[in-house]
Amino acid sequence: MVARRTKEEALATRHRLLDAAELLFQAQGVSQTTLQQIAQQAGATRGAIYWHFKDKADLFNAMMERVILPLETPPKSEAPGGSDDPLAEIEEGMVHALTLMVTDLQVRRVFDIATHKVEYTHDMASVQQRHLDARNACVVDFEKALRLAARRARIKLPMPGAMAAQGMHALIGGLIQNWLLDPTAFDLVPTGRRTFRVYLAGLGFPRTPAGGVPTAQDAETAPA
Repeated sequence: MVARRTKEEALATRHRLLDAAELLFQAQGVSQTTLQQIAQQAGATRGAIYWHFKDKADLFNAMMERVILPLETPPKSEAPGGSDDPLAEIEEGMVHALTLMVTDLQVRRVFDIATHKVEYTHDMASVQQRHLDARNACVVDFEKALRLAARRARIKLPMPGAMAAQGMHALIGGLIQNWLLDPTAFDLVPTGRRTFRVYLAGLGFPRTPAGGVPTAQDAETAPA
């Protein structure tokens, strides 16, 4: 009983440290936040930090792993046999991710830290590598989905699949980053959906991905 209580207390301390790190990283940046400040914010000792984390980079990565960020969830079409509509699944995943960004404060805070509040200095090399690995995996997933969708639509992409996937990743990531700078500037979810569909149209896909039926908003921009 005592051992279990001790384990639960240690886990609670770990969560307090990560919560404190999130708040301080967002408020003053990662490089300007010390482990001592995090410990004080969490009501813990500096020794408690080193009990749970090797260094600041280890703590940062643990903070990142507590949430699933946009562009880090592979499309369902990666399942054996693929998807009947891989682009619809990418759109569904994108809309879900953008909705989380708008409604989930923790997801928004961690993404803001990861994109705007961290410097990839030498001691944060593992953090940079994590970011690159996630980016590369997402681009590969997008490329597979685009190639599969192009085959099923019987079209030829106007650029290499890898290049189209990079563009899609930059499109979604750029929308999120700009929205975070000023959430009042535009509505993230509807803007993301419409921009995604326009991008697909530019690649030559003949229909909207979600069931093939344009929305009322799509009709507003359709040619007469």
